Amino acid sequence: MNIFGAKSFAHGIHPPESKDDTSGQPIRQFPFAPVLEVPLSQHVGQPAVPVVREGQEVERGQCLARPDGFLSVAMHAPASGVVKRIGLIPGISGKMVRGFFIEPFPASTQEVLEGTACDADTASPEEIVTAIQNAGVVGLGGAGFPTHAKLRIPPDKHVDTVVINGAECEPYLTTDHRVMLEHAEDVIAGIRYLLRAAGAEQAIIAIEANKPDAADKIRAAITDNARISVEVLPVKYPQGAERILIKTLLGREIPSGSLTLDVNALCFNVTSTAEIGRLLPHGAGLQERVMTVGGPAVKNKGNYRVPIGTPLRFVLETAGLEDDVACVFLGGPMMGQAVSSLDIPVTKGTTGVIAFTGREAKYLSAQKEYPCIRCGYCVEACPIFLNPSQLGLLAGQNQYEKMADEFYLMDCFECGCCTWVCPSHIPLVQQFRVAKAAVRKVRKTV
Repeated sequence: MNIFGAKSFAHGIHPPESKDDTSGQPIRQFPFAPVLEVPLSQHVGQPAVPVVREGQEVERGQCLARPDGFLSVAMHAPASGVVKRIGLIPGISGKMVRGFFIEPFPASTQEVLEGTACDADTASPEEIVTAIQNAGVVGLGGAGFPTHAKLRIPPDKHVDTVVINGAECEPYLTTDHRVMLEHAEDVIAGIRYLLRAAGAEQAIIAIEANKPDAADKIRAAITDNARISVEVLPVKYPQGAERILIKTLLGREIPSGSLTLDVNALCFNVTSTAEIGRLLPHGAGLQERVMTVGGPAVKNKGNYRVPIGTPLRFVLETAGLEDDVACVFLGGPMMGQAVSSLDIPVTKGTTGVIAFTGREAKYLSAQKEYPCIRCGYCVEACPIFLNPSQLGLLAGQNQYEKMADEFYLMDCFECGCCTWVCPSHIPLVQQFRVAKAAVRKVRKTV
């Protein structure tokens, strides 16, 4: 237990929240770029398979590509226009991926194409799962894991609780906050679909205490549904990690190498949930997302509903940049990634675009690294009780298999707490990402 009797977790950190610039501003519609670049792969798993051809005219919301197997989702047109080309698009990883280059019609009303509605009260769990896959919904908190795949529950498993993650503990990001304030009814509608699909008895919406207005709004939207409750949690990073939330709310610890399903729970991002509630009643597909555009280097900070495929350069030029912009992050500064090119497009997993001036960038970019002094700060900060110091030493020796087998490397969810507190400026989380990628390559896992 913690302050005011609220539930919380051990360890963690308290970085500056930096949310005031955007948390009070309503969501605004972002304009269409001259060309939208829609990758076929914006999620964990197989890329979608194109069902339209070059030169074809498409309507906003029309299916551009169908799912290719279990771990894949559909892609939809972010605007009515012409498919000018199907070719390679730059991605944040540095790799080129296939996708659509769509030129929007300047005079179009850009109405969203509707399809066959899925009713939460009458649809079967399988029909809801299929509808979510066909709507193209993935984890919009940044993970990009196909939402429908979580809901395909094996016969020997049971889910009693659905946890809705509205914590949004990442600095600068206020996307989930604004969605809860402005689309609370969609959140509750989405929960009804999730409860039915998962066969769960209850849903708990977790919200950090720095969003009391969102908690009040969600509670008001619940009305008389006793299966849905709101839990307000203390402000601490990384409160929003799913294994942290489930331990905090339900007292269930997820064993190493296990999933939330193994403790009879599922966790979904609140914006993903709202999109399910918004799209499924209309049989529509995900063709835009709410994201935070902010940071000290952005002039017109706010939360915008941005068409999928909008180039970052267009986003930042439209929002306005200060003259001394030095670095840009996709997502927040803790778990996001600094981009090397502004030519990459907004995807379903883009929670925010945060730009920093040279003044802030010197604290975010690589600093002179010193040897580990065994201070133990990283051990005290790690929310899942790993030993980042030892892992870092092994990473320096390329002993990746030992890191995984003896020191639980694969349990690390890359929150960045260890890097934040390290007085020697050792890029621990970056080392762990390299090590995990090497282990996955050897073991051929996702």
